[in-house]
Amino acid sequence: MKSSKPLEGLKVLDMTRVLAGPYATMILSDLGAEVLKVEMPGTGDDSRHFGPFKNGRSLYFLSINRGKHSMTLNLKTDEGKDILRKLVARYDMVVENFRPGVMEKLGLGYEELKKINPGLIYAAASGYGHSGPESKKPAYDILAQAEGGLMGITGWPGEAPVRVGCSIGDITAGLFASIGILAALHQRNATGLGQKIDVAMLDCQVAILENALARYQATGENPEPLGNRHPTITPFQAYQAKDDWFVVAMGNDNLWKTFCTATERPDLAEDPRFATNPARTENLEALNALMDPLMAERTVQEWSELFSEVGIPHARINKVEQIMKSPQVIARNMLASVEDSLAGTVQVAGNPVKMSGFEDSTERPPLPELGEHTRDVLTGLGYSQEAIQALQDQGVI
Repeated sequence: MKSSKPLEGLKVLDMTRVLAGPYATMILSDLGAEVLKVEMPGTGDDSRHFGPFKNGRSLYFLSINRGKHSMTLNLKTDEGKDILRKLVARYDMVVENFRPGVMEKLGLGYEELKKINPGLIYAAASGYGHSGPESKKPAYDILAQAEGGLMGITGWPGEAPVRVGCSIGDITAGLFASIGILAALHQRNATGLGQKIDVAMLDCQVAILENALARYQATGENPEPLGNRHPTITPFQAYQAKDDWFVVAMGNDNLWKTFCTATERPDLAEDPRFATNPARTENLEALNALMDPLMAERTVQEWSELFSEVGIPHARINKVEQIMKSPQVIARNMLASVEDSLAGTVQVAGNPVKMSGFEDSTERPPLPELGEHTRDVLTGLGYSQEAIQALQDQGVI
């Protein structure tokens, strides 16, 4: 029998908006934490107003915030700050992605909040972090991709730099923030104390540069965009078949020999320019002059059947429509359904963390309407209905 989700019983105050922070709290929610999203009265999270829309509902907001609760709270008021402090005393963690200094100006920074709750885990995701000379610069995903070096190695040689097709600057910050939170939870179990987690989008981009840092140090030259190929493994790229593009990845010399045998091209295996991976990489242009017409001889399906038979790693280059119909994606529960009052049934990405301890559901709870749970939360804090109405009339909630 499977147990409850691993984070059940943990309570998260989600003061985030748009993507980096909400992505982190979405992960925590999927793993069982109770997430209370704290939003500005009247407007809420900016992404509630981002497209695409379906029947007036932002699917952008829905995809990241399903399953959370929402309360409205104006932190520019003394009453709003008092309410937040009361919540902090009862919650395990606060997650925010304001520009550094904003929470401190409100009197709600980590140093103040830990006085209320020494076990509080406080995670801050920002563009440039809470230290350093550029700490308070505004940041967006494309800025992080640019300054973090990712755009400098993405695209085609000699052409304009290319932003990665998803908001990986925000998403990696959300991923690293959730990792930090889980590490802090583990340490709190031993010490009883919380701590502050400071995650910068810029830092996260540097962290995923992979071998680009090593290549620069090895050669003294800046790594440049290489299109869709690998810098040190060959063939490891996309080729155009008779009907469409597909990818092959031959990570060692044995796979290369298998490929040459399967395609009845022993001359390629015997050519000293292509005998080893370093040689193939050095002579890539000459190799592709032979590979391109060879790959164009068959369809993607024909290549897939041949390569599957002999064990050559390969893949179709799927569009989103194909992903949503993929038997493997469906088998792994990577599409989950949300039933929304406006948009109807919406498919969102599932949880990629599969754990034997709990059932991986194909359904997710709906998104919260703005302030949907405000009265319930305040009632739980001991406020009367009259007091709650007064707070609403004063613009506090």
